[in-house]
Amino acid sequence: MRVAAHTDQTVHEILQSMVKKGWRITEQRRTLATLFAHAEGYLSPRDVYDHMTKKYPGMSFDTVYRNLRLLSEMGVLEQFYLNDGLKFKARCQSHHHHHLICLTCEKTYTFEFCPMPSVPELPASFDVVSHRFEIFGYCSDCKQSRKQEKEADKEDE
Repeated sequence: MRVAAHTDQTVHEILQSMVKKGWRITEQRRTLATLFAHAEGYLSPRDVYDHMTKKYPGMSFDTVYRNLRLLSEMGVLEQFYLNDGLKFKARCQSHHHHHLICLTCEKTYTFEFCPMPSVPELPASFDVVSHRFEIFGYCSDCKQSRKQEKEADKEDE
């Protein structure tokens, strides 16, 4: 029940952001908002296109990509460059936080500490409007798998 309430809230926030920008709420945009609200991980433009064209076969990849870019620019989606390219995820609108992201499985861990107050000597003339801080590495499962792979590679040499 809690997950459903959270996803419903995320859909609502995404749609409200669209309305504030003057976008007409179409069934396709509602489907796009629902897709991101229910996604547990990151979605590539290809993932989104594949999902959307199942229901809307006439939709072009350019239309999907343009909507992803615009949603990212308005702050609804976060975009990340991971090992296999550009990916998107719904931005958490409820509070400010940052992420640890596994480069292998893309599992994301939230952490509440914000390093911005510790950034030394920002130019006084620069007005910071927003920021993001992600740490990329390997979760414990993937770190163990990488270690085993490296050990197997050494044995093969």
